[in-house]
Amino acid sequence: MAKNKLISFEKTDTAPAWKNPMLIGLSILITFILSAGLILMAGKNPIETYYHFIVAPLSTKFSFLEVLVTFTPLLLCGVAVTFAFTSGYYNIGAEGQLYAGAIAATWIGISPVFYNLSPWIMIPFIIVAGFAFGMLWALIPALLKVKMQVDEVVTTLLMNSIMAYLVSALLNGPWKSPFSGWPESPEISMNAIFPKIVAKSRLNLGVILALVAMLVLWFVLNRTPFGLRMRAVGKGKHASKFSGINVQRTMLLSALISGGVAGVAGVSVMCGIQFRLISEISPGYGTIGVMIATMGGLNAFGVGLAAFFFALLDVGALTVSRQMGLPSYLGEITQATLLLTTISVLLLHRYKIKLPWLKKKEIRVEEEEI
Repeated sequence: MAKNKLISFEKTDTAPAWKNPMLIGLSILITFILSAGLILMAGKNPIETYYHFIVAPLSTKFSFLEVLVTFTPLLLCGVAVTFAFTSGYYNIGAEGQLYAGAIAATWIGISPVFYNLSPWIMIPFIIVAGFAFGMLWALIPALLKVKMQVDEVVTTLLMNSIMAYLVSALLNGPWKSPFSGWPESPEISMNAIFPKIVAKSRLNLGVILALVAMLVLWFVLNRTPFGLRMRAVGKGKHASKFSGINVQRTMLLSALISGGVAGVAGVSVMCGIQFRLISEISPGYGTIGVMIATMGGLNAFGVGLAAFFFALLDVGALTVSRQMGLPSYLGEITQATLLLTTISVLLLHRYKIKLPWLKKKEIRVEEEEI
């Protein structure tokens, strides 16, 4: 005889609104428990370490503003990935699209033709160009997906590698600095630099662009027919096609918008932080954008919270390294662990937990009462 199960899972199409945030909180808790083992092995106190990770970066004005600086490209990449994922197009190429936007900003920022343009003209021009370059870089894998059904996960990843070689070719060729001789571009025009929001800090116009992008994502997904079509296609391509939705067009547009927003992330890094193109301009913002979209549950405000949390981890890792002598890559380990636990735990969102033994106990109680 088969043994009675203590617990079983039943697939469900509906779930209470509180379930997803609860699962996200559970994944964070599991991540910190797992990370605590590594911290103990290093001979440090996990509680003190987590204080420097989470609380210390918010305790001073300087560190809090640095969190917002890191938050800017992370939020833009999270929004970019969410646009694509919502329609069932799995864009893993936000990193390459970010660099495409950075190339656009560099080209305009160092070109003699545009060098002396007014900031009121140059900055909007660079933002639009960054969006366009990101869209163009996203176009090839998107067309391969909708026309030939080529797996977009593979093609977008390959486009990231192609972009890395392209950037290297530019920095070791026509854009190589004539002054330092290093593989870095000349500094962009002062008129192309984003204005600072807070004096004596690095916080700039980019954070406003990121917040606007988040609000646009919310509006498109929840208040427009196109957003409804995106969500429908993401939940079921065949059913959407049967109901009259042009699945190919919807996926293509969402993929291009995704690439464009990632391109704006590249502009925000170039014109707000770096001011010159280097091969390491992004420490993996595009890749982390996938984690942010996943952890945010493809919800605009959830993505905003996830981006802030990842920015906090990034800045907190430096604080932990400085104050406690732990390696700074502990933050990267924590981020990777968080992604794995979030993906694993969110699988429970599709299932209802059932306790068969509890039901049997209830039946026995009712029989005794009768």
